[in-house]
Amino acid sequence: MFKLIRSILFMLPPERAHYVTMHLLQFFCRFLLTAWIFKLLYRRVKDPVEVAGIRFPNRVGLAAGFDKDARFMDVFKALGFGHMEIGTVTPLPQPGNDQPRLFRLPVDQALINRLGFNNKGVDYAVEKLKNRPKGLVIGGNIGKNKVTPNELAAQDYEICFEKLHPYVDYFTVNVSSPNTPNLRELQEKEPLTALLMRLQALNAAKAQPKPIFLKIAPDLTEGQVDDIVDIVVASQIQGVVATNTTISRADLRSDAATIEAIGAGGLSGKPAFEPSTRLLRQLQSKAAGRFPIIGVGGVMTAADAQAKFEAGASLVQLYTGFVYAGPALVKAIAKQGRKLSK
Repeated sequence: MFKLIRSILFMLPPERAHYVTMHLLQFFCRFLLTAWIFKLLYRRVKDPVEVAGIRFPNRVGLAAGFDKDARFMDVFKALGFGHMEIGTVTPLPQPGNDQPRLFRLPVDQALINRLGFNNKGVDYAVEKLKNRPKGLVIGGNIGKNKVTPNELAAQDYEICFEKLHPYVDYFTVNVSSPNTPNLRELQEKEPLTALLMRLQALNAAKAQPKPIFLKIAPDLTEGQVDDIVDIVVASQIQGVVATNTTISRADLRSDAATIEAIGAGGLSGKPAFEPSTRLLRQLQSKAAGRFPIIGVGGVMTAADAQAKFEAGASLVQLYTGFVYAGPALVKAIAKQGRKLSK
């Protein structure tokens, strides 16, 4: 049934199909009968696990970018996710890059996006989060506005941090998207250390500090991975999300002319599995258990999730795998994760 629905949705432009799907799911969740059917089909697998001081209902989460404005939290709880990240949220609303900006590569089970932090701004997200569903761990993925120069970027992250702090369970600092000009320069050791130290100072002043994670790119060198470990330890943030999308186009099966016509953007899905998992493994080896890692990138099957867990991930997140495999993948991975708890 899902494959039939997916084939119909894939007739629409990707971004339109995304919002059509989410609005339809939200509509059906409002009715007792369809909500009961969702619960019957996708009842959340219980596998409580503590990571960074937070008790997660299971090991499967929704990656940032799928629900940028916290509009569909109830849907993702109904589909069995244990946690989700909203955002990336910026201080001011911004439209993102020009359309088209989201592209499917079905033969590769992949997506290319250059959305560019399109969102309604942090104040909109806060209003939505005031009515967040119970029992779903929610992270706030924060970034900077496109027009904000890097030398002032910390101010944007601080604004988002302060406004979201009462309403989310943890934060993810996004300095690794390839779709905001010069953003990845903030991954360099000096600016990243300064940024995380500033956020940690704000966090320490709170009555209830929230865990902070850093989301990194899969395209880092081994030396940069060493720097990331040093920065995480020095700043005492709680962990790392590995990884964001890749700018690589290696080993794609899609027609080369199609790839060239699409142009710039971050690649996600099956081709991202190997580079993201390789970096995860390097990060875990160098971190030696000093902080937890959330594994993201190319998780298309329960076996992929198992490989992430074996590489050192405490939790995994889905984006493109959810698009191609549907909500049944959430339950399959959660069951796989439950085996780790036995």
